[in-house]
Amino acid sequence: MKTGQKVAAYGLALAIVFGGTWAAGAAIGPSGGAPSDAAAAVNHGEHEAEPAKIPPGLSVSENGYTLQLHEKESLGFHISGPDGKPVTKFAVEHEKRLHLIVVRRDGSLFRHVHPEMTPDGMWSVPLTLAEAGTYRVFADFKPEDGQKTTLGADLQVAGAYQPRTYADSRTFTVDGYEVTLNGELEAGSASTVTIAIRKNGKPVTDLQNYLGAKGHLVALRAADLAYLHVHPEDGAEVKFAVEVPTAGRYRLFLDFQHEGQVRTAEFTVSTVGTTTPAAPQTHEEGEGHGH
Repeated sequence: MKTGQKVAAYGLALAIVFGGTWAAGAAIGPSGGAPSDAAAAVNHGEHEAEPAKIPPGLSVSENGYTLQLHEKESLGFHISGPDGKPVTKFAVEHEKRLHLIVVRRDGSLFRHVHPEMTPDGMWSVPLTLAEAGTYRVFADFKPEDGQKTTLGADLQVAGAYQPRTYADSRTFTVDGYEVTLNGELEAGSASTVTIAIRKNGKPVTDLQNYLGAKGHLVALRAADLAYLHVHPEDGAEVKFAVEVPTAGRYRLFLDFQHEGQVRTAEFTVSTVGTTTPAAPQTHEEGEGHGH
């Protein structure tokens, strides 16, 4: 991807350019995308098991909080609380009061940005979404007096939609950095993955902290973009614990900072024992995203 294209896609100084009208929609994922409730287990015909909890990011409302997107010149939104009023007090997590993730439904065009909030609880961020399609917007936050919550809603961008598909890939090149993900994803348990970064054939050992750690990883289930729990682990390695709820294919996005610039590497990984058809790699080879 050319530098000019990167700036157009990810520069936070630009206003939203949709190439047409856009609409905000509350959704629980595409048809058939959200996981079904677990089958009820009956004990002596009296007690039923609790239904499986929907993974984060598949609902516009949870824990009494609702994500409400606004149609404005920049991406605006607010989080309404149990009382119906905008929430104005958020706990700081990973150095920010709220993390906003935007990704197209085909798993492409990932952005991780940090909006600004006015005193009345209205958030906004300049953002460019120039390619047509449906985008999922995730708000990851923890109110000072509430539970940690991830909400999701859809944005529609008008135009000719050209979806991308991805084969499993554990190595990504961005701006001359070769980034490799090591480790397996196992359904139903927390898995540990490590990241190795090389530049000009040599290991990069002086990563700068980004959001309080050596990297920030977002994992999404490819089938419905369920937002997974990922936790950085202490130690010399760039290491994360990823909680994978079901078998299947996942898209993982790593933000890392070196020499004062944040870059993004992306991977496609299937869980252990999962047989997935090899999709053609349709995104540009070596395509990377800087911040």
